[in-house]
Amino acid sequence: MAHSSEASWFSTHLGTWPLGPQGTSINPHDPAPGLSGEEFLELASHSVRVQAPMVRRGWRSGDNGAGRGADSFEPISWAEATRLVADELQRVAGEHGNDAIYAGSYGWGSAGRFHHAQSQIKRMLNLFGGFSCSEHSYSYGAGAVMLPHVLGAPFGDTNACAPGWDQVAAHTDVMLALGGFRPGNTRCDAGGVFAHTARSWLEKACRRGMTLIVVSPDAADAPAWPNVTHIPLRPTTDTALMLGLIGELEALGQGQHDFLSRYCTGHEALARHVLGEDDGTVRNAAWAAEITGMSPARIEALARQLAEARRPLIAMSWSLQRARFGEQPCWAAVSLAAWLGHIGAPGGGVAFGLGSVNSVGQPVRPLKAPGVSQGINPVSSCIPVAGLGDMLASAGQPYRVNGDLRRWPRVRLIYWAGGNPFHHHQDLNRLRDLWKRPDTVIVHEPVWSATAQQADIVLPVTLPQERSDISGSSNDRTLVYSPAGREPQGQALTDHAICARITAAIGQEEVFRDGRSEGDWLAYLYAGYQARFPELPSFEGFTAKGAVTLDEAASAPVVQTPLAAFVDDPVACPLSTPSGRIELYSATIAAMGLEECGGHPAWQPPEEWLGSPLAARYPFHLLSPQPLHRLHSQLDKVGASARHKQHGREVAVMARADGIALGLIDGQCIKLFNDRGACLAGLALSDTLMPGVIVLPTGAWFSPSDTLLAPNGTPLERAGNPNVLTADRPTSELARGCAANSCLVAVTAATAEEQADVP
Repeated sequence: MAHSSEASWFSTHLGTWPLGPQGTSINPHDPAPGLSGEEFLELASHSVRVQAPMVRRGWRSGDNGAGRGADSFEPISWAEATRLVADELQRVAGEHGNDAIYAGSYGWGSAGRFHHAQSQIKRMLNLFGGFSCSEHSYSYGAGAVMLPHVLGAPFGDTNACAPGWDQVAAHTDVMLALGGFRPGNTRCDAGGVFAHTARSWLEKACRRGMTLIVVSPDAADAPAWPNVTHIPLRPTTDTALMLGLIGELEALGQGQHDFLSRYCTGHEALARHVLGEDDGTVRNAAWAAEITGMSPARIEALARQLAEARRPLIAMSWSLQRARFGEQPCWAAVSLAAWLGHIGAPGGGVAFGLGSVNSVGQPVRPLKAPGVSQGINPVSSCIPVAGLGDMLASAGQPYRVNGDLRRWPRVRLIYWAGGNPFHHHQDLNRLRDLWKRPDTVIVHEPVWSATAQQADIVLPVTLPQERSDISGSSNDRTLVYSPAGREPQGQALTDHAICARITAAIGQEEVFRDGRSEGDWLAYLYAGYQARFPELPSFEGFTAKGAVTLDEAASAPVVQTPLAAFVDDPVACPLSTPSGRIELYSATIAAMGLEECGGHPAWQPPEEWLGSPLAARYPFHLLSPQPLHRLHSQLDKVGASARHKQHGREVAVMARADGIALGLIDGQCIKLFNDRGACLAGLALSDTLMPGVIVLPTGAWFSPSDTLLAPNGTPLERAGNPNVLTADRPTSELARGCAANSCLVAVTAATAEEQADVP
């Protein structure tokens, strides 16, 4: 545990805002501060810290990855470590080409603008001749590909398609929140959160009189405020609900066909599909009820409520597109909003990600500025980020994504920093086997995460309080100076210092450093902010003050109404879609000839959902949301995350009625399993979760047993990591996004022998 003086410095100067990925804040006016930053101080001297550069013994003896994940490590000097890394990068590039180097480095990494692991690693690798890279994110992979087809490229970003919270609070009278509004998600944002205001904005809207209708499997997703109702539905069936609502609007004569004709293309084709003119199936309330589990009467009433609303908003969480055919709910949400006719109006239309992170919808002038330049990557090979397993399994084979024909690169070296694929990827047993195929895996890590344990060379890096940085979300209006508060643990160095040492081996250190010390880099980056925002104080004034915020009174007014200019004048301000309008039918997508994604939104039953034949064997739909007590896998071993565990494991939540039927009780150790694997978890019985659904948050450190096996013969996972259960299937051939939320499992009580095998 940290000394009291360190804790005092931490709370006085930083809180946890620039350090804690949960987004806790030094702002005394923060309406919803997050977790205590002392958890990072606890982690700083924890036994899981990597104390020195480490090399796997089997790699040194040339085992070609066979012992990866099961072998022991030995410490080496920094001089030897950097020589080994530089030599291996040069060897792989020389023998196999630079596309054989894959820079994963996907993850939140650090809140800092300078010590951003991905930027540092990629800047270094470009000096070695480049690397294969990835695109999009696990959180928003399907939406980022689908929405440019429907609304145009400017609306593919995570923050691009939502009205401002101020407009919601003032104008929205009915918000249909599909996927729920999990309050824990708004505590975080890439780069940090100064003021957690999303939840307070939503509460303001509800207390003003807005009706909030939360559609999700868990009533706990609906806050206990005035005018809030919850409607349960089966997971992954939201597209069917939205198409059924369009069918009911048509039956009521409430479809806004003037809006559709003026601003949309392809609505006639979608209408024919909804009315059953193309296949004889009418998509109405009765049809949607069979799929979603909602009653026809409730769907009919919801359609009337939306039709009668003065300013309805269809708000879809990111979770819905993290499933098989996750492109479809994005398209259906835009279609439903178009049928209601309020797109482009303040507080109306459609929103993606309100409540998924804090910054979406924030009515502020964001402090966007260039970060650390990564240089130019001469290698063109780029994969969908969730295609990691397929890349390793199908090296050199062709595949299609978003209409393009590509080939999976033949990767011989993986270089990872600032992330943990053995947390966020799916079907970890498959990944563990495939991970043995490359010649070498190099990882930068402050702790012995699962990914570090699966590496060949592990280079210890500093935690945020062991380095100085500038912190702030590029979608927020506040910057914080985060000075180092303690010496690095053991032999840890910053990613920048490590990369500088490695580039020195090829005579490129000065090019990499660009003639600047780490302190000089901070001043240089801050000057980039000043160039864009001259009202900011000097760098010296900034570091002395500790935090600077763009003055709201002096800022230009922020008006965040997506598509408003287009709706005002669609001829003068067309969208960047092929038609210049909202594409409810896409000829571009239709021409791709994809079996899994046609020319208009459609309900497609995934392989695993509660209505599939597989549910007879595995009767529970597993959802794996963000955890409440940490971000992803960060801080898993300390603080609130560690205290929340049962039996040293993550806690799974299931409906009380389901638990009683299985003879399970609160607090006992259970086993979740399917054809891909099994994991142990604690159990909490819920009175708010719908029957047939289990919620097991992500982030428990992957911990396969050395002795016990799952029913399918893979090692039993002991810590409660749901990604030994999730399928490594893409959303579809269109986006190839992460589809973690389409997963069925069975549950039983853990045996005494299993309980005794603690992580």
